[in-house]
Amino acid sequence: MLDIKFIRDNKDLVKDGARKKHIDFNVEKLIEVDTQRRELITSVETKKAEQNRVSQLITTTTDQTERTQFIEAMKILKDEIKAQEEKLAEIMKEWQMLMVAVPNLPDISVPEGATDEENVEVRTWGEIPKFSFTPKSHIDLMLAHDMVDFDRGTKVAGFRGYFLKNDAVRLHFALWQYLLESFLKNNFEPMMVPSLVKRETLMGTGYIPQGEDDLYKTQDTDYLSGTGEVATMAYYSDEILDKSMFPKKMLAFSPCFRREAGSHGKDTRGLIRVHEFFKWEQVILCEADHQQSVVFHEELTANSEKLVQALGIPYHVIVVCGGDLGLGQVKKYDIECWVPAENKYRETHSASYFHDFQTRRLNIRYRDDEGNIKFAHSLNNTAAATPRLLVSIIENHQQEDGSIKIPEVLRPYMGGQEFIGKK
Repeated sequence: MLDIKFIRDNKDLVKDGARKKHIDFNVEKLIEVDTQRRELITSVETKKAEQNRVSQLITTTTDQTERTQFIEAMKILKDEIKAQEEKLAEIMKEWQMLMVAVPNLPDISVPEGATDEENVEVRTWGEIPKFSFTPKSHIDLMLAHDMVDFDRGTKVAGFRGYFLKNDAVRLHFALWQYLLESFLKNNFEPMMVPSLVKRETLMGTGYIPQGEDDLYKTQDTDYLSGTGEVATMAYYSDEILDKSMFPKKMLAFSPCFRREAGSHGKDTRGLIRVHEFFKWEQVILCEADHQQSVVFHEELTANSEKLVQALGIPYHVIVVCGGDLGLGQVKKYDIECWVPAENKYRETHSASYFHDFQTRRLNIRYRDDEGNIKFAHSLNNTAAATPRLLVSIIENHQQEDGSIKIPEVLRPYMGGQEFIGKK
């Protein structure tokens, strides 16, 4: 959420930000409603001050006629205040709905574009594997080695359901263990965070109201989150933090749930797009400084790149265009890993920074060196989303005999095993 004073003073900048993000938002309407809000607040406060003055006169006057006049004036003031407070409550609701819909300003380096087709490649790493055979999909490879069961997954959990089995489970845990040890070396604090969260938590991180259709809701009107970022960010909500703790680096683990609304017909088979999965999420809180956000954004991206490189997976990094950015993101990189069976890159990581968009909504503040209260800046990036990342591990390391070579860095966590399905 942006500061209303900033919006009023920079309405053309906000308009252009919405244009670049291809978000339909009426800045003039917000300013109009905010003007009404301000006028009503001033009027109510003025009338309450007058009410206090008249109340004092009633208690001090000895003239009965004056006392009666003051009492009548008090009744009129009370009615006027009540009417204006009711009107203010209505205006406040409209104002709040408009405020949470204001898109954050994209960085000047964000490319123009309406869809993900206009995202721009920044760099590539690794050589696309050239197989002497037709590469199989992760589906065929995993079924051949009894690593997954989609039929029973569908029977038990419905569409996009799955069971991971045997070496898939071991590979899964090996990846998590390697990741955890790697990130601990980078001073990340590990956390296991809730997936079941309140609406206010999702509102604070900017996932609703815009992304509500993709969320599962409980009968108690709570939600199942699609990323550990949500609970992790809310951990410090409504708190004033000590500046000495910055940068606060957290590595959050959680089960995640997404309805995949709007993805009808996409990735209906396999592990690319599922309703229930797991994520390790990097989250950073830092001082309210743009340059620091830029530096940590690059650092978060590099952390994930090092992981993918260690796994021996070719990938490229893209900078996301304006129209593909979320409501609160200032800038975002996606890491897309190579999927041989599809002969293309698929997104596995997203690194974003938000300035104070999320922290303002969640009321996460700190005192600077001069004692001033400021809203912190926030960033996040996927460390690993599984089982999606297993797709690229399995397909890129498949062998001609149908076996799967286990990345060297994961072997210590699998008892030194080098291959899955080696005869």
